[in-house]
Amino acid sequence: MTELTHYINGEHVKGTSGRFTEVFNPATGEVQAKVPLATVEEMNAAIAKAEEAQKAWGATNPQRRARVMMKFGALINEHMDELAELVSREHGKTLPDGRGDVQRGLEVVEVCMGAPHMLKGEFTDDGGPGIDLYSMRQPLGVVAGITPFNFPAMIPLWKMAPAIVSGNAMILKPSERCPSTSLRLAELLKEAGLPDGILQVVNGDKEAVDAILDNETIAAVGFVGSTPIAQYIYGRAASNGKRAQCFGGAKNHMIIMPDADLDKAADALVGAGFGAAGERCMAISVAVPVGKETADKLVEKLTPRIEKLKVGPYTADEEVDYGPVITGAAKQRIEGLIDSGVEQGADLLIDGRGFQLQGYEDGFFVGPSFFDNVTPDMDIYKEEIFGPVLSQVRADTYEDALNLIIDNPYGNGTAIYTADGDTARDFAHRVNVGMVGINFPIPVPLSYHTFGGWKKSAFGDLNQYGPDAFRFYTKTKTVTARWFSGIKEGGEFNFKAMD
Repeated sequence: MTELTHYINGEHVKGTSGRFTEVFNPATGEVQAKVPLATVEEMNAAIAKAEEAQKAWGATNPQRRARVMMKFGALINEHMDELAELVSREHGKTLPDGRGDVQRGLEVVEVCMGAPHMLKGEFTDDGGPGIDLYSMRQPLGVVAGITPFNFPAMIPLWKMAPAIVSGNAMILKPSERCPSTSLRLAELLKEAGLPDGILQVVNGDKEAVDAILDNETIAAVGFVGSTPIAQYIYGRAASNGKRAQCFGGAKNHMIIMPDADLDKAADALVGAGFGAAGERCMAISVAVPVGKETADKLVEKLTPRIEKLKVGPYTADEEVDYGPVITGAAKQRIEGLIDSGVEQGADLLIDGRGFQLQGYEDGFFVGPSFFDNVTPDMDIYKEEIFGPVLSQVRADTYEDALNLIIDNPYGNGTAIYTADGDTARDFAHRVNVGMVGINFPIPVPLSYHTFGGWKKSAFGDLNQYGPDAFRFYTKTKTVTARWFSGIKEGGEFNFKAMD
């Protein structure tokens, strides 16, 4: 069995805690590696080394830091297939989906190549007689990223690239379920020219997370995961005086209007609901057709599409639509929620429980499930299932469908399928959700915009990547300057407005 490491000061370092957790191959259920779990002392030592390294890195001009990102982007492209397989081997997603995971992270790296422009300050000349004002963006120092299992490449890249190119050092605590991709990315960053100590990959569990939150050197924390943990990290980080952007769970709805192209809507729902086995915070897990006729027709369109889905290991490459879920515990939880849906009165039209794949009987596979006549009081509606389960909640009118989303505690992503521009515009303006798709099922913004949800899907004021990332990972300093042309006579003791 492979024993993984931390990555400290540009080197792989064995853990010293004596504590490990297992890394599974989700397709076979076998343990393929063990990863060390850091102690508070190990975490604090990594942070101290990062603090020392950051001084010179923060003083490096943005153009030189951007050149590291340019080389890093080229190396990611060069190693795309290798990185995708690392993602797939530990997460279970298909190889095309693994490549997509890496690609969406790479796109943020590409934006970070333009850091000199993003980090420019502002200047006002002659704000008063002989007085100029200018602002500059400066790095925070040492920051931390705590990332989830479901995107082993994309979300670490969303965190590390803008943080590092802004002049900070980063402590990255990846998911202990999928650590290898982050370790490999750290190696590639060093090859790209990043000085040792600027990216420290420290594996761990709650003990390591709390060490980050309580360490006085850490100036900011970025997190992606479940809502309860996002709220915990945000609260503890904020109480310790740190900046925090913490992204939590989701319950993403798609409204299907009577005038929608139902074939396109059905294709979108299947891809958005079942891709990556539903283990996406932007997965559409709730279909909301408007009107009985729309709902009945949508069931007719969805059922054969869902029944044809192919489930299997990533090694089958293009022959499967999605792979296993991350752990045996995740599989049990998903199937338990399906049980609850049946018990609470929803109509289970397609049952994915008890799915078995020949030769992979011990894998963590869950077949696709499809519910109709789900109501908002049911557990399968209230909880984020994070599995290959699509629920249909019928709405009588557009207003009923819209209010269903408005009243939901989550606000990550949503979509509407319609042929009517006025309806689409009304929906985009009124819905209280951070990312909206119009005839587009998974509205993850391009990397030069910004990603973030509303309500209980996000805690903090600034979003991930795009312009918000540069604001989050820097602080603004404003200078008011006056140069005298002669000797000033006397002092002024009042707070005088500028003339």
